[in-house]
Amino acid sequence: MGGSEGPRRGWGRCAPSPMLLLSLLASAAPLGLLGEETRQVSLEVIPPWLDAPQNLLHIRAVGTNSTLHYVWSSVGPPAVLLVATDTPHSTLSVNWSLLLSPEPDGGLVVLPKDSIQFSSALVFTRLFEFDGANTSEGAKPPGEPYPPYSLAKFSWNNITDSLEPATLSATFRGRPTDDPTGAFANGSLAFRVQAFSGSGRPDQPPRLLHSADTCQLEVALVGASPRGNRSLFGLEVATLGQGPDCPLMQEQHSIDDEYAPAVFQVNQLLWGSLPSGFVQWRPVAFSQRQRGRESALPCQASPLHPSLAYLPQSPIVRAFFESHNNFCAFNLTFGTSTGPGYWDAHYLSWSTLLGVGTPPLDTLSPLVLGIMAVALGAPGLMLLAGGVFLLLGHRQCSEYQRIN
Repeated sequence: MGGSEGPRRGWGRCAPSPMLLLSLLASAAPLGLLGEETRQVSLEVIPPWLDAPQNLLHIRAVGTNSTLHYVWSSVGPPAVLLVATDTPHSTLSVNWSLLLSPEPDGGLVVLPKDSIQFSSALVFTRLFEFDGANTSEGAKPPGEPYPPYSLAKFSWNNITDSLEPATLSATFRGRPTDDPTGAFANGSLAFRVQAFSGSGRPDQPPRLLHSADTCQLEVALVGASPRGNRSLFGLEVATLGQGPDCPLMQEQHSIDDEYAPAVFQVNQLLWGSLPSGFVQWRPVAFSQRQRGRESALPCQASPLHPSLAYLPQSPIVRAFFESHNNFCAFNLTFGTSTGPGYWDAHYLSWSTLLGVGTPPLDTLSPLVLGIMAVALGAPGLMLLAGGVFLLLGHRQCSEYQRIN
């Protein structure tokens, strides 16, 4: 499944503003989950059962009246559970023998169960590669597809080795277990997750505004040999629907691109239950580590659709949600055949936020406000000066004495 054509560099179809919807969601959410300015954040690698790889990371963000649990795992395809509770005392319990069994239902729970206010999951199922040569811009799919990489068939590093308590981050790094062409002999696919104890903004683009109610994911493909001269890559993402419908996908537009030059848009996935969970990203990726404007790639997202049976099962999602199987999926495609692209430096990165409550919203920066003030103020001053000149001229005429 290839990504459909979408907005490029922030330009795209106009969509209704989500401000009213977000305000209604916030007003209906329990007070304990409306948002915390700061949280006490801890990262814990859940000890494995016997000699299983250490690849289950629990991020616990405790506020005054609530707790957010992010459970990241590379057991099966990379996946994350997001669970929000209305108590600062909720805990995670893992039964490894049950989790790794063919029927993992109930192998992962958050207690007490009646404190759970919101829960959902994201599963990253496949890495796509397309031959972008001789393909017109905007084609769907963006080139002839190569066989996709199933992320459930990747082997992953020991997460303990990449744990960084100082930055509240950790990195899952993997490569295919079966790689006959050696495409990943010197490369890897990395999922770097980072939690936050308060509000702020990263130093590097796309510089999404984060809060204590969010967790950031950066996906990076580094050093892998492409199967074509101008290969384009994509990512398949699955999520749980709330009820019979898929979550809502929205576009939010702005006139301010100070934090991500030439990008005037933020995409959001909103789950329907209250308080609402969300995924938020700018429609841009980067083909170089410096992440300058010259290496920015458009990121196109396909519409959400009910998933088919081919999606690989995530043990942690099955363990927590048990028989719930209402999955929806969408594709992200990075770049165009005209470049820039992965072929520039064999590097590709894309970032997103995952959280609960009202998604962080950018306000106009002081620089843009200053420019607007000058742009709007100069005509006003000219009109004022013209009015004074006319008034004075009229006064002089009225004082003229006629000679009979």
